[in-house]
Amino acid sequence: MSTSSQHSFSSVLSVNPYKETYFNGISSFLNETTAPEFSKNQFVLSYISTKEFINAQIEISKNIPDEDLYDAINTKAYDELALDQAVEYKIQYIETFNNLDEDNRYFHVFIVDPLDITNTFLNIVEKIKYLDVIIPSPLLIKSLYSKEIIDSNGVHCFIYIQENDAFLTIYGNKEFIYTKSLKYSLIEMHERFCELHGDRITYETFIHFFTKENLKETESEYKEFFIRLYKELFANINDILTYAKRAFEIEKFEQVYIGSQLQTVTKLYEMLEVELNIKSSEFEFDYGFETDDIYIDQLHALMHLYTTLPREERYECNFTQYKRPPRFIKRESGKLIILVLASFALAFAYPITYWILTYAQALQEDLLQQKYKEVHNIKITRAATIKNKLADKEKALTLLMKEQKEYTDKKNTLIKIHEVKVDYPMKAKMLTMFSKDLNKYKVQVNSVEYTQSKTEKVLTLHLVADKDRQITKLVEYLTKVYEGKYTFKVEEITFDEKTNKYFSELKVRIL
Repeated sequence: MSTSSQHSFSSVLSVNPYKETYFNGISSFLNETTAPEFSKNQFVLSYISTKEFINAQIEISKNIPDEDLYDAINTKAYDELALDQAVEYKIQYIETFNNLDEDNRYFHVFIVDPLDITNTFLNIVEKIKYLDVIIPSPLLIKSLYSKEIIDSNGVHCFIYIQENDAFLTIYGNKEFIYTKSLKYSLIEMHERFCELHGDRITYETFIHFFTKENLKETESEYKEFFIRLYKELFANINDILTYAKRAFEIEKFEQVYIGSQLQTVTKLYEMLEVELNIKSSEFEFDYGFETDDIYIDQLHALMHLYTTLPREERYECNFTQYKRPPRFIKRESGKLIILVLASFALAFAYPITYWILTYAQALQEDLLQQKYKEVHNIKITRAATIKNKLADKEKALTLLMKEQKEYTDKKNTLIKIHEVKVDYPMKAKMLTMFSKDLNKYKVQVNSVEYTQSKTEKVLTLHLVADKDRQITKLVEYLTKVYEGKYTFKVEEITFDEKTNKYFSELKVRIL
């Protein structure tokens, strides 16, 4: 189960602070809970929506050491983004490595007003006391790549519509690139729908149509206005993607994922694909969790997926100000109390410990004396046995040397017999076989050698002829006639001026 630097946990609780919904996770099973309670063995995480943070990219010189990095980013964020100097913003960042700048490092900076966090999580903290992680919602998508649920290295766009917010996030090569809040949350879409319709309908009626009606099949009077609303949404998305292509030098978007906090019958991704001409899919994935067959808000699922990842495979961008205190032994007060108790224990324990150690040492000495007698008797018995075995070994070695000598003599005799019976007849047979061919080409044999190894048998004929052509023709003939039985090799043919003869070595290898 998920861990932090100080605690181990048996369960995970994910929190949507805007609708106050909770999902509890134990092992791989998720279930919704309406009455969350504080538990020290429970890891709790939540998120902040794109409306509540400022996101920007900042470059910092590579000459700045890591220990001064936060201060440098903080200062530059206030200067470049014209932040209110009177507000002490909470600033977190992640580094991007997709650049070729040799002088600067680049960071995605996330900036939040602490008062917004306080207001957003006020009711949550009253119920569950601590929040281990509060992360910007777009960074949760990194988990899909870390778990290889999406394994492509292309550029992907993620669009998610919630009741209080809607965001568009872009990832490229499995890393965060850009995010932007859309003015098309469910609440904002309801307001815009009423404007288009020219008459106000209840939010419940709007949500019912949004989730239950299929635009392809419905004959409702609201159909036309929902289509116009979706076209405005898609046009806004297209404008942002066009900007992102230019700003981040993106050639194309491989795929767009679009989904909603509420399950819909209408396939938004099909409409989006037609409008933008970009391959689109549902923002809904197989996370490997077991549920009670209910639709789960994708951000809840992503939060639980986030907790299963090692730190190095997820974005660490934590805005929580509701951290649980360290364990008792890590606190200063706890260390003092433990030190006092240890001092008292040591003061009283010394005399008792001394007496116990003295008694234990005496008892150990008696046991060792008894053990020594037993071991000494065993030693004497084994020494006698070893002496007898050594004498037997000497006799056996003498007999072995005698047998080895007899074996060597017999082996040498057999080798000689084999040479006489096998090698000599074989050489004679081969010479007889080749003699006709030698005579045919008027080539004489000066001497013969025969060698044999584990891998080959070679007969070497030292040839003499009046002309070098006689030797070459002989070799051509033999190679052709005895192909598959022997291989023939002549390295060189030399001429002797004294005898006016040509000499060569013909090596015949038996296949």
